[in-house]
Amino acid sequence: MRVISENPIGVFDSGIGGLTVVRALMERLPFEDIIYFGDTARVPYGVKSVSTISSFATQITEFLLQHQVKMLIIACNTIAAVASQVVQDLSSVPVLNVINAGAQTAAKITRNKQVGILGTPATINSNAYVRAIHEADNHIHVTTQACPLFVPLVEEGWLDHPVTRLTAQEYLKPVLAEKIDTLVLGCTHYPLLKPILSEIAGESIRLVDSAITVAHETADLLLANGMAQLSSREPNYLYFVTDVPLRFQSVGERFLGRSLENVKVVNW
Repeated sequence: MRVISENPIGVFDSGIGGLTVVRALMERLPFEDIIYFGDTARVPYGVKSVSTISSFATQITEFLLQHQVKMLIIACNTIAAVASQVVQDLSSVPVLNVINAGAQTAAKITRNKQVGILGTPATINSNAYVRAIHEADNHIHVTTQACPLFVPLVEEGWLDHPVTRLTAQEYLKPVLAEKIDTLVLGCTHYPLLKPILSEIAGESIRLVDSAITVAHETADLLLANGMAQLSSREPNYLYFVTDVPLRFQSVGERFLGRSLENVKVVNW
């Protein structure tokens, strides 16, 4: 496939959460076209087998490649944890994922080599963040914490609710006890909880938002490979979902921080 700078960036996720990655891309690369794919009919992926997730990832990758994307971003931590190699093997364009981006940033900025990871049970159980951080620096001690209640709280819109605050305090207790200085938000829903998490963690702890780190990686990769859209232009954003577009639109606008248009339903 011949890649040109005008081609769109492809981003995919099991549902809505990856829109935080799209938001970061819009802010970092305001002239780039973006195609987003959210597999809303089959979410959540975290309870499914590796073979099933790999099959879904293959299907989505092929779909986005047919739309002439110039690169792919795996915005789903679950897919990144268990099927990133499947996507890489299939793709004819560069592939980035949120786990590697977040892990590399955490390894780079930690001062005391104590890093905490917050994620869904599936992501934490995969050990993918720990492996990725240790690949960068095997002297770093990593403390992980599964946070199964965060995703439903975020999708409910309870971003500054007493229940969310209490839940966050409970999840962070064992992590903060390890004297971490860096905390990775290992799920694309979690950036919406940054104000609460930052307040509970305290000023001395740096939060790593994988959506922002992967957006910076994307910008660097596009520039390095002569694939960046450098001219000032109005970008095109297109969103594909597999079910319930109205809910995707209403909840998605909270993630995106702007109006969400051009939503299309894909029937496999």
